[in-house]
Amino acid sequence: MLKKLQRRPIISIIIIVLIMLCFNIDLLSVSIMEARNFITAREIINDGNWLLTTMNGEARYQKPPLPTWLTAISVLIFGAKSLFALRLPAIIFVGLIGVFTFLLSNKLLYNKQHSFINALIVISSFYVIGIIIEAPWDIFTHGFMIIALYYLFQFFQLEKPSYRFAIIAGIFIGFSILSKGPISFYALLLPFLIAYGFSFHYHKFKSKLVPFSISIILALIIGGWWYLYVRLNDPTTFTAIAERETSNWSNYNVKPFYYYWSFFTQSGLWTIPAFISLLYPYLKSRVRHLKAYRFSLLWTLITLVLLSIIPEKKSRYLMPILIPLAINIGFYIDYLVRHFKTLKDKRELIPVYFNFGLIALIALAIPILIYVFFNLDIKEYWFRFSVTTIACMAFGIGILINLKKKQILNVFFLTVLFFASLFITVIPFSKLVISPNYKPISDLKVQNSHQNLRVYGLNYVSPEMIWQFGDKIPPLKQKDGVIELPKEPSFGMLAKSIKPKDEAFLKKHYHIKQHATFDLNTVSPESNRYNGRLMNRYYILTKK
Repeated sequence: MLKKLQRRPIISIIIIVLIMLCFNIDLLSVSIMEARNFITAREIINDGNWLLTTMNGEARYQKPPLPTWLTAISVLIFGAKSLFALRLPAIIFVGLIGVFTFLLSNKLLYNKQHSFINALIVISSFYVIGIIIEAPWDIFTHGFMIIALYYLFQFFQLEKPSYRFAIIAGIFIGFSILSKGPISFYALLLPFLIAYGFSFHYHKFKSKLVPFSISIILALIIGGWWYLYVRLNDPTTFTAIAERETSNWSNYNVKPFYYYWSFFTQSGLWTIPAFISLLYPYLKSRVRHLKAYRFSLLWTLITLVLLSIIPEKKSRYLMPILIPLAINIGFYIDYLVRHFKTLKDKRELIPVYFNFGLIALIALAIPILIYVFFNLDIKEYWFRFSVTTIACMAFGIGILINLKKKQILNVFFLTVLFFASLFITVIPFSKLVISPNYKPISDLKVQNSHQNLRVYGLNYVSPEMIWQFGDKIPPLKQKDGVIELPKEPSFGMLAKSIKPKDEAFLKKHYHIKQHATFDLNTVSPESNRYNGRLMNRYYILTKK
């Protein structure tokens, strides 16, 4: 089976991503960033706001619309009630990042096995998967950019200028800009260009200047037309949002320069190999393609420096660095595949045994952890628990046996497959620990339609709550802080809490009665993971 994976690497990458993410992805809770994307997609479909996009009826220009368009198209095809349909475009882009990491690596290395290793590392890196839930725009902008870099690399490598490669690269750079502005241009393309210049040099670039310029102009046109359209059609709102977003880069969530220095831990399974792959003095004499290794290392480190310069820092902003880092890790794994059987130095052996031995032990421990952590009733869940136990035991024992035999390539493949299997076997158990306080709001819209009640929000109602409700929840309080009373004699109101001043004002005009509490937290209020913004009380107000 492991040999079959290598024979058809692109098909194998796609199959692994589909198996990993298509079966239980709908069991994961919708994040705040996802909810914003999904609400905008819903309003695109319901209201036709394809260009002047909205969220909860208000202008939503903070993010360009291409990822939301793709989400909306998926919903039109598969239906609005399918969480899988909403996440499918992002899943496809995980696969595309894997495929084009393989293709780019193969142009760099001319070695399919090594390139396949690189691709498997990137699709099994922790934050590459996590970003599709936490910040879905990122997977699109970086996915489009890695496609562009594949063609741009070929453009630079050819002796003669290729207008075809330049135009294709320009189109996908444009799509990247239309997905999240210049983020990937700065975090992936710019360090790529600098690293390429240092590693390979831009030979005969004068003859390529015209097609390269066309590529950049095309990218700016494709990526910038929407910004121009919104600027012309809603200039006041666009300018206000642009100023607020720009100020965030220097004033919001500011972290020190060294905040990202533990970036290699974001690769998850590959944390130890990632760290070792960055040790240039150690690895430079052990790799087969020194120039290519220098390129991937420089690409990784320059990305780190450029991201560190920006005052605003968040863990998810590190996602683009995982693409060159995966290529960099691949050099270390390739070295182990070729030489591990003959290694004698304990300093080289111990990290390998520790890393993969630890993964094997985790695999063997998972059934016990599930039983203890989820307080599992074996009789009720015996089939699911049995499948999980068999799979984890098989992977854990398989990794240990091959590690003992020093079959590192098999160890590597089993590690990737074990990671993929967790999404099928372990994620379903997460639904067993939902707090009794959890109360979704999904049925309220239907209930209110029978009573002809419209729902409004007071102060803050979270995007997750608005998404699950299934429709807009107009705010009662306007931007100037004044409460605008609805025309309806009775209406519903969601509020986390009501300030005394607001309560006194509303009681002058309405009888207020609390009817329910909606709580989207899956943990109990005593947990330190409990998020207060996911709870709202529901009131019905009737005019006096």
